Amino acid sequence: MKHNYLTQKKIFFLTLLTAFCLQSNAQTDYTVTAIPHQVYVASVPVEFTSDDLYTPAITLPFTFNYFGIDYDQVLISTNGYIDFRTELAGQGSPWSFNTAIPNASFPVKNSILACYHDTNNQVGAGSITYSVTGVAPYRKFVVIFNNQPQFQCNTAAISTFQAVLYETLNTIDVQIVERQVCATWNGGRAVIGVINNAGTVAAVPPGRNTGTWTAQEEGWRFATSNVSNAYNYTKCDDDTDGLVEFDLQLVEDELGEGTVSFYPTLLDAQSVTNEITTATYTNETASFQTIYATGNGVVTEVVLRVVDCDNDYDSDSVPTANEDFNNDGNLANDDTDEDGIPNFIDNDDDGDMILTSYEYAFTTTESSQQSPLDSQDTDDDGIPNYLDNDDDGDGVLTINEDYNGNNDPSDDDTNFNGLPDYLEQAVALGVATPTLNHLISLYPNPAADTFTVLNKTDVEISTISIFAVNGALVKEIKNAQEVNAVSISDLQSGVYFVKLTTENQVVNCKLIKK
Repeated sequence: MKHNYLTQKKIFFLTLLTAFCLQSNAQTDYTVTAIPHQVYVASVPVEFTSDDLYTPAITLPFTFNYFGIDYDQVLISTNGYIDFRTELAGQGSPWSFNTAIPNASFPVKNSILACYHDTNNQVGAGSITYSVTGVAPYRKFVVIFNNQPQFQCNTAAISTFQAVLYETLNTIDVQIVERQVCATWNGGRAVIGVINNAGTVAAVPPGRNTGTWTAQEEGWRFATSNVSNAYNYTKCDDDTDGLVEFDLQLVEDELGEGTVSFYPTLLDAQSVTNEITTATYTNETASFQTIYATGNGVVTEVVLRVVDCDNDYDSDSVPTANEDFNNDGNLANDDTDEDGIPNFIDNDDDGDMILTSYEYAFTTTESSQQSPLDSQDTDDDGIPNYLDNDDDGDGVLTINEDYNGNNDPSDDDTNFNGLPDYLEQAVALGVATPTLNHLISLYPNPAADTFTVLNKTDVEISTISIFAVNGALVKEIKNAQEVNAVSISDLQSGVYFVKLTTENQVVNCKLIKK
């Protein structure tokens, strides 16, 4: 099944409680999804890395919003987390914990738990470093905990992991290179997650809450679940002066609210004065400006951003100018995998857990991503691999060809022929024949509240599993042969993939939730 990169994008804007009045919501909770494993480099050593200690306050290169509050400084704990409570600078950081999060009594709060456990580098085997990578306004602040021995076990149990904070997006990545267990100390416990200042709200990857677990080469992304209230419009700057013409007709068409009027300020929009009457508008403030659109009693922020397309903001090797796939001049509305991150700042454009840089450039040197790629479009379907979430055209999403379950399809080679299964059409474990795919479908599709499985075969469907486009399981119904209609009223609008399991076969369908 294909994910068409020219599909119409969803534009989110705020419906107001009163006419011409903007309302903002603090982003106070997070979702967590698996992402491809990626290793960064950081060279600046942190100070005072004795056992169980906070660093002095470290100034961030950009303002970062965490649980709805803007911060410009952080602390780094030697026990594997980033803390926004800068009043604790230079003090001891907790090492003992035994409760899962969220929990108001958890000893660490308002922190990014990259891999929180009791580490002790007094033997000097490892290092803690940080660095800034990328180009504004999409820089990354990277913290690396490298070869950290665990207390009591010392170098017999080490951990290497990284935390990445994104400018503008305010998302957080955690990359685990390796996490070993020191079972004889503190119960071998560790936790990955984000937690608020009260300890009452947290987000944790599956199987990574407080407990004894090991991990290798896995990545997780934490993002606020609130959708943006603005319409984002990003254009390339050909002469690097930060000023370009924006097509307001494009904005009007995508807002879909009939007649739309534009104003330079919110006050103008509220008082209906100084309307922008031209079809195009050149930003008056270099690189970034917000204007306002009104229509049907709704005011929408229109964020105009100008970027230098000579920069590769997501380091995916695809030229930024080439990531405007619908060719409308707006980089911000091209989001192939509908994960909320436009392709030009997304390092996995099709959400298949294979880095775009690997699928686009075929001379990769990443040891963990080696594969004999010899074609940009493996299944010759006209969609290049880095935009195709079924690279070999076998009817199984690339993300579902992760047969060993480590969130990395590139290392699955079940027939041991040196070619990853996601690039080999002959390998589709447990997938039904194309004939069966044509005999089983979903109705209605798109669906609003419920859908029904139309089964024209004599096989029974035992399980119905619904996955988000990022591969996360959002709903599963067992004993499905007893179900007439499947409720999806609790799911957000968007694209989903439905896996229908029979006794020995699987059928994959795409479902659109209205």
